[in-house]
Amino acid sequence: MAVPDAELDGLGDGALMVLFAKGDSAAARLLTERLLPRAWRHASRVLGDPAEAEDIAQEAMLRLWRAAPEWRQDGAAQPSTWLHRVVANLAIDRLRRAGRSTGLDPEIDPPDDAPTAEARMIEDGRRSALDAALATLPERQRQAVVLRHIEGLANPEIAEILGIGVEAVESLTARGKRALKAVLEGQKEALGYGE
Repeated sequence: MAVPDAELDGLGDGALMVLFAKGDSAAARLLTERLLPRAWRHASRVLGDPAEAEDIAQEAMLRLWRAAPEWRQDGAAQPSTWLHRVVANLAIDRLRRAGRSTGLDPEIDPPDDAPTAEARMIEDGRRSALDAALATLPERQRQAVVLRHIEGLANPEIAEILGIGVEAVESLTARGKRALKAVLEGQKEALGYGE
């Protein structure tokens, strides 16, 4: 029996997984709406290619759906954490197979209609500079920085995703931030961060 859509909105991701495993297509749709954009953003920032990121996000969601029948709502892992870990692993595999660690595409996010053209140009320049700076980081640092400072995940969740300790996450993000600062320091004025 399907749960009414109004009730689904208040449920956590784990509960939605359990409902999906029982055949509730509305729960699957809502969980996809919640998680697929996050998976795509994560992959986009790491790979720098929106099309490859879409492939990885879809593959990660397929793996999540395959795991649904065994999903335990009372388990320690959240679907979002599990999904980010799969995305991280798939992205690393893709980068290694391609033998690259490239810069990122400044046109990853679609333009917003609200800002002026000048504001969009400034924001595009900032995003491009950040993406280029992120591309200079070793892949583990890049993953940690993206998950912490762009996706807004907590260190324990990142530790679980990357399969490392919380202290290692803190070290990776601190070193990554220092490296980004060093790369971006000379670009403040050009990026609109002048006095």
